[in-house]
Amino acid sequence: MIDKEPRIKVGIMSSESIEVEFGGNFSCAQLSDFPAKIKAKATKDGEVCIGPVSADSILFVPGDEESDWFELIDVAIGIGYHWERRQRQRFRGSLMLIADGGMVVVINEIGVEAYLQSVISSEMSASSPVELLKAHSVISRSWLLAQMSHKAKDGSDSSNKQTQHNTEPDDGILIRWWDREDHDLFDVCADDHCQRYQGITRLVSATATEAVCSTRGQVLMSGKEIVDARFSKCCGGVSEEFEACWDDIHRPYLEAVACNPNGTHIPDLTNEAIATEWILSRPEAFCNTDDSNLISIALNDYDQETRDFYRWSVTYSQHDLSSLLAKRIGIDFGDIVDLVPISRGKSGRIVRLKIIGTKRTLIIGKELMIRRALSSSHLYSSAFVVQKSDIVNNIPQQFTIVGAGWGHGVGLCQIGAAVMAQKGYGYKEILLHYYRNVKIERMY
Repeated sequence: MIDKEPRIKVGIMSSESIEVEFGGNFSCAQLSDFPAKIKAKATKDGEVCIGPVSADSILFVPGDEESDWFELIDVAIGIGYHWERRQRQRFRGSLMLIADGGMVVVINEIGVEAYLQSVISSEMSASSPVELLKAHSVISRSWLLAQMSHKAKDGSDSSNKQTQHNTEPDDGILIRWWDREDHDLFDVCADDHCQRYQGITRLVSATATEAVCSTRGQVLMSGKEIVDARFSKCCGGVSEEFEACWDDIHRPYLEAVACNPNGTHIPDLTNEAIATEWILSRPEAFCNTDDSNLISIALNDYDQETRDFYRWSVTYSQHDLSSLLAKRIGIDFGDIVDLVPISRGKSGRIVRLKIIGTKRTLIIGKELMIRRALSSSHLYSSAFVVQKSDIVNNIPQQFTIVGAGWGHGVGLCQIGAAVMAQKGYGYKEILLHYYRNVKIERMY
């Protein structure tokens, strides 16, 4: 148990200079008087400069955290993904500006529950079914408190640092994975790397507030450990195991689960023939939905730009694919002869993929490495099959990648959970469907 609600520091952005607008009554120890709009710059001496004042860090504290706000201009979201863009965003809580590496780092200090109201309105739309938002409140709180618990125990927990395992390309294998690492200056960042947090910009209904308040302090527990509750946009029919995407550690609560009412029968998608047949079909699943009304109320506008969550395809010419791989991996494969799955996880996601070229052959993994290699941003998922066509002298001139799902597929499926909520499932039923061997407990 935790005695009281924790406060957290969220890293919002960093830039050589930032503009802030204040609404309400903020105070600052270093600035006795300041206008409603300020501009802060990083100095050559490694300080934050606002007008005549320079310091390593400058803190602005609201008089009333419920009503006072500050607004940032030009905040990047979806960094590195196909929906990347910039927004003007408004936040509650304290504002801290820290100088770091020639940049001004913007940090928002706020209570966990207020933070979560924004997270669930940023990850999903605040107009989503309330049971979905309740489920998301619990998993977002669980993930956050799990990270903070690890830091509290060790100061720095290597299991949560960015993990990369590299085998040199000269060995014919390049295996790499990335995990959410500890941040030095703040607890979590505000983008997809940790959890989407866009302040009160996305807080557009009382439903989000109700969802967080009604589940206050509730987390998923596995034994005495708070669950590291992962989630993705769409599992594609079956959720994936933790070890298929990150470190080779089995987490009993992050297992493969069928995204359907039974939740039990899963075809052997590690078998290539079965995985191919399954990906090229549209089996029953909660996330197999064409309900445009549900999608429109459950997803934020930038997520709605993609509607083919469940099954999708992308086509590359020989030139485009060989150029893309050379750019993304840094290796000239020559003409691409084939893309061959070597191993798949239980959701059908490829864990190791062999790239066969006329000049070079290389096995790459895990799933995010594969997705990065085959897209200028991120391929929707690594659960795919490759169809070759227009063969000239044994060299395909066209590759069509047909895939399933969006994201790593581990833990809760957001589209599937939205459908479950619409069908009348309660948030506890939703959570216990996607996370196995867990209990829901109140921490504070």
